[in-house]
Amino acid sequence: MLAHFLTKLIALFALTCSPSLLAQPFLVAAAADLAPLESQLTQGFAATGGGNLRFTFGSSGMLARQIENGAPYDVFLSADEKLVQDLAAHGKLIRGSVASYATGRLGLWSARETPASPGALLDSRIRLVAIANPEHAPYGAAARALLERAGLWTRLQPKMVLAENVRQAYEYASSGNADAVITSWTLLWNKPGAKLLPAGGHPPIRQSGGIVAGTQREPQARAFLRFLLSPAGQSILCAGGLFSPAVSAR
Repeated sequence: MLAHFLTKLIALFALTCSPSLLAQPFLVAAAADLAPLESQLTQGFAATGGGNLRFTFGSSGMLARQIENGAPYDVFLSADEKLVQDLAAHGKLIRGSVASYATGRLGLWSARETPASPGALLDSRIRLVAIANPEHAPYGAAARALLERAGLWTRLQPKMVLAENVRQAYEYASSGNADAVITSWTLLWNKPGAKLLPAGGHPPIRQSGGIVAGTQREPQARAFLRFLLSPAGQSILCAGGLFSPAVSAR
């Protein structure tokens, strides 16, 4: 009996430590504003010898709910630091792993002629304006706050098209299904005519991440977060439309 148990234990140990398992990518649940940076982050981390990544993108709120319900991710990269703090407080993320990795900004864009300012969205020629759903997307909440502070939210609500996340909001505008979009600067910075909106118009978009509790790949996860905060990782984020986590609002 004991010999049989030891044989099974040795076989299980060999399986979990097999090169094929260790070579499998670890899973990163990432806010949709990071989608344009997927290849740069994957290649940059691989260049450090860190191994393979696989990203799943979505709204931060949706991904947080999945983690709360036990989704088998290894790292969570949120566009909202409060979601990360709440998950850590409830034991869903390793508390000591939580770190701010970037500050996000909003941009305004149209596939035709970008309005000069959010106030120009009132123009009757602009029929539909896309933003991410403020109920679960941090950039959508920031867009709503910006429009509220400008006294525009109520007047623009009949034109609003709410997307699941920032990437879908951009796709609405790029496909012509919306006339303009307010979304993450990571999706707009290289688009002709795109306008970076003032950071002081809304609460700061502090992007934070952490390691999912119970991960079997904690060393890899810690290495990835270290890479993200390193000069090489920060260079990738800033080149793609994000800003330093310590940047002040202007």
